[in-house]
Amino acid sequence: MTKSISDIAFEALTSEDDGRVCRDIPDEACNDQPKNFITHIMSLFLTKCADGLIDPKLVLSWILSATGTPSYFVGLLVPIREAGALLPQLFTSAYLRSLPKRKFAWAFGSFLQGLSASGMGLAVIHLEDVALGTAIILLLAMLALARSICSVSYKDVLGKTIDKSKRGTATGTASSLAAGFVILFAFLLSLQIFNKITLLTIGLFLAGLFWFLASFLFLTLTEEKGATEGGGSPLNVALKNIKLLTKDKQLILFILTRALLVATALSPPFMVAIAAKNYKDGFGDIGLLLLATSLASLLSGYIWGRLSDKSSRLVLMYSALIGGITLAATTFLSMFELLSDNYLLPLLLFSLMISYQGVRLGRSTHLVDMADEETRAAYTALSNSVIGLFLLLVGGSFSILASIFNENFILAISSLMCFLSMISTYYLREEQIA
Repeated sequence: MTKSISDIAFEALTSEDDGRVCRDIPDEACNDQPKNFITHIMSLFLTKCADGLIDPKLVLSWILSATGTPSYFVGLLVPIREAGALLPQLFTSAYLRSLPKRKFAWAFGSFLQGLSASGMGLAVIHLEDVALGTAIILLLAMLALARSICSVSYKDVLGKTIDKSKRGTATGTASSLAAGFVILFAFLLSLQIFNKITLLTIGLFLAGLFWFLASFLFLTLTEEKGATEGGGSPLNVALKNIKLLTKDKQLILFILTRALLVATALSPPFMVAIAAKNYKDGFGDIGLLLLATSLASLLSGYIWGRLSDKSSRLVLMYSALIGGITLAATTFLSMFELLSDNYLLPLLLFSLMISYQGVRLGRSTHLVDMADEETRAAYTALSNSVIGLFLLLVGGSFSILASIFNENFILAISSLMCFLSMISTYYLREEQIA
């Protein structure tokens, strides 16, 4: 029997032959696994490419700054994106998990993200100043809500359609391919051939197209009906266990550390704003900035992951130290107008994004390892609830302060937050066994 392209690709990527055994997915889904495997890779590849093309920390921040949009809009981008993807899950996850087939929810979320990205492209073309900033923020909020729908539903679909031993291969392959695409796009931006705003606007429309394609492609998955019971609301879990915030010292220290380290996520837009405002002076190249962040993610993820398995506490501390030093250096150099070198700011951003990747991997590993099966859901719900609200509060405050003072003031506060987090991290318990 002639093998399909999906079968050939599946066997090449997983080293499987026709004797494969499906261990933890329904028997009915086993024969469809090669096709589903490739569908997952292509869908994730498209959405991860789209994420890179509209990255709020870089792309949207640079567009708003370069077009003269008030700075308080730039400060709202990351809080809206992060909290908007986090907080809605507290209310929607129980309903989404009650659906027998969740691929439709993911496809709907992807389609909404496509609409949002396309709307951003139209906004950049037709609007300016406050109107542009308002439109981008509203569309980003819509995109974040749609992303939360995809986030909740995806793990369930993946668990029903791909065997446990293949899931990492599927998501890892998609991430690597998407990283390559974003790096190529960054190189194109840095060639100084095309108008930056024009190329970034095309990128927004391309991101919309990618999300639309991913939505329709995901619908072709063969998904069996799954269990609809047992999907409790994270909000109810959080409220039921809120007393842990007064009883568990380690949980309090962890949430405090995570809250202070949001500085590594909130700071990049202000660094980009500094770059964009000085773009006419010869630096602030968005291509180099995007390239720096892409390479930081690609190069540091594996190393931080390995170190987290040995000590997630030390990973958080090292990440905080790198972030604090980088932000302090950026503040100093910017205040004294010493960022004239084309490559200095991208290098600083590269350093900060290495710190950011360490924070992400360190906190997720630490949370999983500090909790047991009985407390993990409560710890996750409480942590996400507090951090989601903290992001909105601090993000809004940063936006106001940036409009009153300047970006250097925000970077100085962010640097202080990183250094302060090292104190709370010091008192965290070592959760990994050497």
